[in-house]
Amino acid sequence: IGYFYRLDTQGVWLFRALVISFFLSSLKTIPSVLLERKLAFELLIIPQLIETLGFYVVAVLLAWQGMGISSFTWAVLVRGIVGLVAIYIVSPWMPSVGFSRNVARRLLRFGVPFQLNSFLGLLKDDLLTVYLGKVLPFAQVGYIGWAKKWAEVPLRLIMDSVIRVTFPAFSRMQHMTKLLGSAIEKTIFGLAATIFPISVGLLFFVEPMVRIIPRYGKWEPAIVSFYFFVVAGVVASLSTPLTNALNAIGKIKITLRLMVFWTISSWVLVTLFITVFGFSGVSIASALLGLSLFIVIYLTRKVVPFAFLPNIVGPIFAAGAEARWFMAVRGNAPYSLVRLGFAGAGGVILYGAVLWLVERKKISDVFRYAKT
Repeated sequence: IGYFYRLDTQGVWLFRALVISFFLSSLKTIPSVLLERKLAFELLIIPQLIETLGFYVVAVLLAWQGMGISSFTWAVLVRGIVGLVAIYIVSPWMPSVGFSRNVARRLLRFGVPFQLNSFLGLLKDDLLTVYLGKVLPFAQVGYIGWAKKWAEVPLRLIMDSVIRVTFPAFSRMQHMTKLLGSAIEKTIFGLAATIFPISVGLLFFVEPMVRIIPRYGKWEPAIVSFYFFVVAGVVASLSTPLTNALNAIGKIKITLRLMVFWTISSWVLVTLFITVFGFSGVSIASALLGLSLFIVIYLTRKVVPFAFLPNIVGPIFAAGAEARWFMAVRGNAPYSLVRLGFAGAGGVILYGAVLWLVERKKISDVFRYAKT
């Protein structure tokens, strides 16, 4: 692999550290699942905090000492080791050898399609990145990675946590269709109400930040990709809770068919679009695939009746008011930090006020649902 990508010695060792870290993370699966099943997220967060702190402390200190890429190598290893130790402290579990044919048969009916979903996700995302690393210059792959990472900040901060909580919750409601439909509606509204305003802020403030922050000017070619990835992220925040609900109630074959469609479409569109739009074609393809949201809604409604549009209209209206405020107040280059701060604070207040005026009852219901 190092020869294929012309990696230097430090790059090869970083790759080896990532492989080792992947193995260590697999050993955390059962203790983590046991905590998730109990909804004990107050314990699950402890190993995550420790491994994140360990990674960044080691990476920053070693980078400051001039160790370059090797600082990430050691940071990855530290993260894997301390995370593994911490999860077994908060959730002790002793592996043992055993086999039950009945249990295996029951689990495999769900597990095989579920693992195929994961494998297709690997083909759709990670192996596609590997392919891009061969057909595009590394600098352009870096642009794609930077744009995707920051555009998906709302998903990583909010949606991922919601998905981890709602999966076991939806699973316990699978035989209570009306209650499950209501839970899906509240999840969609909650995600829309939080992710929409953050995404609008990202769209309006990414260019000023790139121009103001020292050394961030090099990311300016990635701004167009960033815009498209933000759009794709907004759509993902609406479709992912639905596929999560289908998985939670055992409808894994539906999501498997969707994943096959997304994997094939991603490879076809990305391969085609990068020849037309260059590296920006990756983000354009991602945004275009968002149109499949309507398919996901249709398939989920066939299993669990729920309302979709009424739960996103309010956040869309409030986000539109926020966007108009940013257009009027943000200003143009050269940007002023004071003006940007005023625009950002005003946008947050305006969004919250508008959303409260149009969706007061739903907001109260979401808070009441979250407490229970």
